Amino acid sequence: MPASTAPTIHFPLKTDSNDTSQFGLRGDPRGVVFRDGAAWFDGRGAYIEVPDHEALRFGDKSFSIAAHIHTDKILDSVLGDLVCKFDPAARKGFNFGLLNYSGVTSSTPNCRNLFFGIDNGIIEEWQDRGRPGNAVCIFALCTFDNAIYAGTFEAGKEERGHVYRYAGETKWEDCGAPYASNAVTALAEFDGKLYAAASHYRSRGSSLAESENETPGGKIFRYDGDQKWIEVGALEGHEAIHSLTVYRGKLYASSLYAPPGVYRYDGDNKWTFCGHPGTNPGGRIVPMSVWRGNIWGGSYDGDYNIYRYAGGEQWDDMGKPPEITQTYSFMPYQGELYIGAWPSGAVYRWDGQMGWENAGRLGEEKEVMAMAAYNGKLYGGTLPLAQVYRYDGDGAWFNTGQLDKTPDVVYRRAWSMAIFRGQLFCGTLPSGHVFSLDAGKCASVDRSLSPGWHHVAAVKDGGQLNLFVDGQLVGQSDEFDQAPYNLSNDKPMTIGFGMHDYFSGAMKDLRIYNTALSLQEVAAIAKG
Repeated sequence: MPASTAPTIHFPLKTDSNDTSQFGLRGDPRGVVFRDGAAWFDGRGAYIEVPDHEALRFGDKSFSIAAHIHTDKILDSVLGDLVCKFDPAARKGFNFGLLNYSGVTSSTPNCRNLFFGIDNGIIEEWQDRGRPGNAVCIFALCTFDNAIYAGTFEAGKEERGHVYRYAGETKWEDCGAPYASNAVTALAEFDGKLYAAASHYRSRGSSLAESENETPGGKIFRYDGDQKWIEVGALEGHEAIHSLTVYRGKLYASSLYAPPGVYRYDGDNKWTFCGHPGTNPGGRIVPMSVWRGNIWGGSYDGDYNIYRYAGGEQWDDMGKPPEITQTYSFMPYQGELYIGAWPSGAVYRWDGQMGWENAGRLGEEKEVMAMAAYNGKLYGGTLPLAQVYRYDGDGAWFNTGQLDKTPDVVYRRAWSMAIFRGQLFCGTLPSGHVFSLDAGKCASVDRSLSPGWHHVAAVKDGGQLNLFVDGQLVGQSDEFDQAPYNLSNDKPMTIGFGMHDYFSGAMKDLRIYNTALSLQEVAAIAKG
C-alpha cells in the first residue's frame, strides 16, 4: 500500500478495541462483541471509548476517517453514530454516523442517511427556502433518493394536499396530489419507495378557518414518479392519517382523529389493525417512533400516556409527565429518548423505567413539535411562535430564531424537520414556508445506505467535507473557510456511539488519517 495511505491511527477491530499504530491507543469496549473479524454493536449500549490524545486533536487541519460497516435490513431501532469526538458544551469537534429518524412529527424524515459534521460553536441564520404551492402547513418533510420532499395542507375548496420536491433556492417542483383531500400529512421511505398519507385536516385545530375542501382522506399512496401516485390501501373509517413509520420491515400508519387505531401494511392493499391503548374507545396513538426494539407512541386522549408496542395488539403503558396532554415528537439524543409535548412547552427525557424527566422549557412556548438531532445538538420547534431552540444541556434551550411571523394569527408552528444536504430543514404553519439552517459545516448522503457491508469514509479536505461509500464520492459540503473550525477538544473519542445514539451494526478496519484522502486513496482502501 502506498505510504500516503498508511493510517495515522488504526483500529482493526478484529479481536479487540486497541490501536495498532505507533500511538498504541487503548479503547475501552463496553458491551461490544468481537466475532467474525469485526466488532458488533447492539444499538442498546455497546460502544468503545478511546481517551483523548494529541493524535486525535486535528485543530483546523485536514483529516479522514474510514471503516467497513455492516447494517441489517430489518431494523427495530435507530442506526446511530459511528465515530464521534465532540464537546457539546462548546459545540466543538466532529460527528460521523447514520441518520434513521422517525416520529418527526408525523413522518420518517431520514432513512439510513450517512452524515458527517464539524463545528466550533458556529451557527448561521435560518434561510427561507420558499413556499411549496399554496401550502398553509408543511406537514411532512422527507429526504429520499437525493432530494427532499414536502407534504402540504392547502385550504382552498378546489385545492388538494400535494407533494413537492425541492429544486433549489426558493423553488419547488410539484410531484402531484395523491388524492382529492386537503392534506398530505406524512411521508416515509419504505422498501426503496416514497409513501404518502392523504388526509382531511381539520384546520380549526390550529385556530384557523376550516378548509372548504371536506373530502375525507385516510388513504396511503406510493410514488411512481412524474406526478403518479398508486394507492396501496386505506384505513377504513378514518378521514385522516397522522404518522407513517417503518418497524421490523413493515410500514405502519396511525389515525389522526377518532376512532383510534394503528395499522400495519401487509401488502396487496391490506392494512391490519394493531390495536390501541385502553377501551371504550381508548386513546389514539398519534405520533410514532421506532427505538430500542419497539414502536413508541404518544396519545392525544384517554389517559394521554406514552405507550410502547412490540407486536400483536398490545400497547404497554410507559407513563407520562403529569403536565402534558399531547405528545408531538420523539428523538433519541445522547443515547436517551426525548419527547416534545403540549401544553407545558417543555421537552422530556425517559428515565429508563416509567418516569419522564423535565429537560427544560423552550422559552415561554406552549408546545414542542418537530425535534431532530443535528450535528451534535438537539433542536426543537415550537408553538405559538414557530421558534426553533437548541438544547444546551441542564434544561437550557437557546432560541435560534422565529421562522413563521405571520401576523394576526393565534398559532404559528414549526411543524416538521429533516436533514438534507447537510442542513436542518424545517416546515411551518400558517405561512407554509420551508427554512434551512447551517450549524457548523456538514455533509450528508441523501439516499439510503443499503443493508449489508459497505466501506464508508468521511474526509475533511481543507475547507470542504466529503463523504464516500464503497470508494465513490457521494456527498459534499459547500466550500468554507477552515480557519474558524479548530476542532480540538479534550473529550474522549467514541466508536459506535455519539451525540445521537448507539450504533446498531458491525464495524471493522477503522482508520484515521491526519491528512485528506484523495478519491483514488479512498477507493484503494475500500477495495483492500
